[in-house]
Amino acid sequence: MSRLSRRQILAAAAPFFLRAAPPRPNIVFILADDLGYADLSCYGRRDYATPNIDRLASEGVKFTQAYANSPVCSATRTALITGRYQYRLPVGLEEPLTGQRDVGLPPEHPTLPSLLRNAGYATHLAGKWHLGQLPRYGPLKSGYDHFWGFRGAALDYFTHKAGTADTAPADLWDDDVPIERSGYLTDLLGDRAVSVIENGARSGRPFLLSLHFNAPHWPWEGPGDEAEAKRIRSLIDFEGGTLRTYGQMVTRMDLQVGRVLKALETHNLASQTIVIFTSDNGGERFSDTWPFTGKKTELLEGGIRVPALMRWPGHVRPASVTQQVAMSMDWLPTLLDAAGARPDSTYPADGISLLPMLTRNSPPAPRKLFWRYRHNAQRAIRDGNMKWLKIGPNTFLFDVAADPLERANLKQREAAMYRSLTSQYEEWNATMPPEDPAAYTHWFPASALADHYCSEPGR
Repeated sequence: MSRLSRRQILAAAAPFFLRAAPPRPNIVFILADDLGYADLSCYGRRDYATPNIDRLASEGVKFTQAYANSPVCSATRTALITGRYQYRLPVGLEEPLTGQRDVGLPPEHPTLPSLLRNAGYATHLAGKWHLGQLPRYGPLKSGYDHFWGFRGAALDYFTHKAGTADTAPADLWDDDVPIERSGYLTDLLGDRAVSVIENGARSGRPFLLSLHFNAPHWPWEGPGDEAEAKRIRSLIDFEGGTLRTYGQMVTRMDLQVGRVLKALETHNLASQTIVIFTSDNGGERFSDTWPFTGKKTELLEGGIRVPALMRWPGHVRPASVTQQVAMSMDWLPTLLDAAGARPDSTYPADGISLLPMLTRNSPPAPRKLFWRYRHNAQRAIRDGNMKWLKIGPNTFLFDVAADPLERANLKQREAAMYRSLTSQYEEWNATMPPEDPAAYTHWFPASALADHYCSEPGR
């Protein structure tokens, strides 16, 4: 038996050592603002169509049990960017109102963009920040290389001001420099996203593009409503809006998503790019949340169940549907897993990586998820199909799989389960920092929310 020489052994082994590691995927994370669960045609919307966003469902995976970490904006965004329950940070305690208090995302806290940047990614945010104001807080202080968008809660789509008065401040930025641009904000954000993709194709570096639209958040302004917008007395616009206008806002966002997908194809990046589309919380006035009840600011399913789509060619099976229960904070560990990036062990994630279920045919992972909102008014836990819910003094137990409208209160029929979930919630809540009574939340009296249900006992 002849022996191989050292040179022969090295020559035979060389292909294994020289085999290139799989390329790290680019990531385009698209976040809508206040989009309801059924506001996309692929989720059942009937009065308008969203063909470009629907492509992500036909070419990737559609979630039917995806949740927002909160029924309001900045709290969910805190969870999304940190991968942790938002209650761990002052900025995530309900929803701080821009300018009321000096609160924001601490620059020293690891984030999805900072961890990806450490792994060699270029990182960009186009759109809404809403996690604290300069000089202490901002996207460039929390891991983004570049920022083009706005820092506050909402803007007029045409004036780009955080109010309707002539003296209202403008809130449009290129990095940390205030800028002025003309145009419908949804379109401007689409322009910026396409530019980031074009630059990413030239650079050759993997990139994260966070495309955080303001649509379809109020004020209710479609792309042809510039003249009408001048008549709005408040950005919140309690007197305005129509289903038609809302449809125009969503379909314009869909158009810009189409431009993003086209840019990826044009620059031969589609096959190596993860694209995710979801919402920061449940829908508002003109949203469709069927088959759920409830809206933004409520822990009923309609306030926290959101659409979620993910496309990753060659990894995620096209036209697939997952029953995996997921939450906003899961996207950080999922995307780090996909990118081969390391988390920060000092700040362990509360979310989980969804990749085993989405790309490795693992069975759905059991989840136990918790929410709290508006101080003592609303509490919730979902464990399996069962959901314990507290609204003011009233408590409920629902099987959200069998009863998505949350109408049949099972607290007496399933008394042992009710007691167990109540206890589990209290145990979890004891591990979180206490709620801050000074934190701002949307004004929504608990008594009005409780009107959905009869007073206890009985129901």
